[in-house]
Amino acid sequence: MKAMILNEYGDNAEFTLTELAQPAVKAGHVVVRVAATSVNTIDTMIRQLGQENLPLSPNLPAVLGMDFAGTVETVGEGVTQFAPGDEVYGCAGGLADLQGTLAQYMLADAKLIAHKPKSLSMREAAALPMVGITAYEGLQRVNVQAGQNVLVHGGTGGVGHVAVQLARHFGASVYATGTGDQQISIIEQYGATAIDYRKATVADYVAQYTNGAGFEVIFDSVGGPNLTNSFEAAALNGNITTTLAMTELDLTPAHLKGLSLHIIFMLIPMLHNHKREAHGAILAKLSEIVDAGGLKPLLDDKRFGLTEVGDAYARLGSGQAIGKVVVEI
Repeated sequence: MKAMILNEYGDNAEFTLTELAQPAVKAGHVVVRVAATSVNTIDTMIRQLGQENLPLSPNLPAVLGMDFAGTVETVGEGVTQFAPGDEVYGCAGGLADLQGTLAQYMLADAKLIAHKPKSLSMREAAALPMVGITAYEGLQRVNVQAGQNVLVHGGTGGVGHVAVQLARHFGASVYATGTGDQQISIIEQYGATAIDYRKATVADYVAQYTNGAGFEVIFDSVGGPNLTNSFEAAALNGNITTTLAMTELDLTPAHLKGLSLHIIFMLIPMLHNHKREAHGAILAKLSEIVDAGGLKPLLDDKRFGLTEVGDAYARLGSGQAIGKVVVEI
């Protein structure tokens, strides 16, 4: 099979087209013919930092890529929920000892995948697994309820645009931050109230939309220093979910409000073989929500093929992409 591999890690590491042996099926797994994969920030971090600075990185030569959509080719012993020819999607490789998706075929743990949404193309479905699981888990952790006021920081980002739609699907009143006409328009198309963070202070929008009480739930897909804005925007005894907590912060404001902080690191099941079936279950639920019209992934309009992976990574790194960057295999 054809695959794009890295022979070194670093800022200038280049992908090389290579012929590799197709993976053999094993018990509890399926071999998938990959149709498309998406580029996530963690993929770019692995390429840049490598094992020395990011231990979850694969051994070299490495096949990166975590998300995929494709067709089941072969089914291993003990797998009963999938059959050859099934269209599936998931986040199942590209770190530690798991071969990634930048190849024509991959071996995937059947617990980590689900039947892809029927209403999505392979390209669209490949954009969803990592961000979809992260958003769903984050909202699940805070037990989002109908009628709650939910604020999503980064409402057009990879995770953020899914969190906005899912919170709406669960019946919440959703507000989301963005900036510029395009981002504001996208947020409004999801049925959420758009907040231009460059034009309104936290105090301004808390006063305008919550009468100063704050938001009951905050999904902070920006994280880091932005968590201080989440603390300020949260209601008393509010819940905050973040996808990025690797930062030093004064937690005094969170303490004085009695806030609960939930940190989402969706790679744990893959890395530690810990409750992997939870990811398959979430993906199955996301397929139902998508096919019921409650969720649609946002894709960047630039298209890339397998040999253009370097350009796809550059597109994500440029900060100019609106929606997920997808590579078609």
